[in-house]
Amino acid sequence: MPVPGQQQGRPGRDQGRHQIDGDHRRAPLTATGTPVRVVPAGTTLGAYARHPATATGAGPQGGDTVEDTEPRSTEPRNTEPRNTEPKAAEAAAADGAQPSPVPKRRKRLRRTRRIALAVLLVLLVPLLTAETALRINYTGDPADGTYTRNRDAIWLGHAWVDGRKDDADLAAFARRVKATGIRDLYVHTGPMEHDGTLPKSLYPRARWLVDAVHRELPGVRVQAFLGDVLATESPDGMRLEKAATRAAVVDSARQVLDVGYDGVHLDLEPLHSGDRNYLTLLDDVRAVTRARDAQLSVAAHQIDPLPGFHSFWGTVAGHPKWWSQAFFGQVARRVDQIAVMSYDTMQPLESLYGGYVAQQTALALEATPPTTHLLMGLPFYHENRFGHWNHAETVAAAVRGVRLGLSRTDADRERFGVAAYIDFAATEEDWASYRDGWVR
Repeated sequence: MPVPGQQQGRPGRDQGRHQIDGDHRRAPLTATGTPVRVVPAGTTLGAYARHPATATGAGPQGGDTVEDTEPRSTEPRNTEPRNTEPKAAEAAAADGAQPSPVPKRRKRLRRTRRIALAVLLVLLVPLLTAETALRINYTGDPADGTYTRNRDAIWLGHAWVDGRKDDADLAAFARRVKATGIRDLYVHTGPMEHDGTLPKSLYPRARWLVDAVHRELPGVRVQAFLGDVLATESPDGMRLEKAATRAAVVDSARQVLDVGYDGVHLDLEPLHSGDRNYLTLLDDVRAVTRARDAQLSVAAHQIDPLPGFHSFWGTVAGHPKWWSQAFFGQVARRVDQIAVMSYDTMQPLESLYGGYVAQQTALALEATPPTTHLLMGLPFYHENRFGHWNHAETVAAAVRGVRLGLSRTDADRERFGVAAYIDFAATEEDWASYRDGWVR
């Protein structure tokens, strides 16, 4: 067998010819020097091919000779083991064995991949469509005159009523807000207990704060910010379905008004859309605040970006974050002020967040009667987590979104403003964005 890749020598001119020396007949030689097989006369090549001479038998005798000159392959013989799987499968079938389950598994895998791709498309296409709509919603120019109506607000931390703040702090705060449109302070005075009661020990400096604000900032109202966690998504928390709990919240409202607060600001979360017990509570507290010529304000959840979205999200995430627009309107008609918590939106980009705020502003304006003071929240805090991306939820984007939504829906709405959350986390950039974009 020739060595693969080695050049073979060229045979001589007389090699491979049938030579005769006298009466002695020599077997002719082939080009490689081996004897040529002689086919007996009258024997066809086909027959000879089927019945070659054996190593020990006599070769063909006499007659014509035919040199075996068929070309031979010089390629190396394939020494790889042959695939015996088909034969094994045939043997197994012959023995009555079941065929291999591999093809079935492959079919199931392909089917699973197709289903996963279909589900992914069902989820992604609406999401991408909605995000594209938000980006478009952030385009354009706000209408002239869509600036502060001098009806803005800010949430303040508990340090203002527990003794950590003093006159110097208040003087610095007064200098900051005098040139803005802030007219309401939602001062954290709770939290309430789960049974609706409010310990008086939580706010020993509340009277000092109210008097100092009235002195330093005439015309600015101080409202008691009362909140608690509701037992709507966990076993622990306030239960509004209990009449005794609602009655205790009403008493807590009276309690803070007795101290001198100008109003009551309720923030109960997570509050599900359609909660009739909450509406009943608002009616009861409103009766108390009206009798005292005080304000009743609430922190409100965002409105469904798509109809019924709170039901869908509640099913897939267990947290129906949004309110229906109808329920938002029911709440707005029962209070003096409603402040939308238009942050923690899960939006990944500043333009998408701004477009979302524009959408929320328009939805809130549609649902809020003109006799109720509507405020849109500004994120004066900085966190990075799934629900709130600091690089996306900026004050500048929120202000622009508010102005766009106001321009497109009710540019002349008088009882309208923004509410900043929260004072102790605010940066100079936050204050500058608020002043430059909204106050002017």
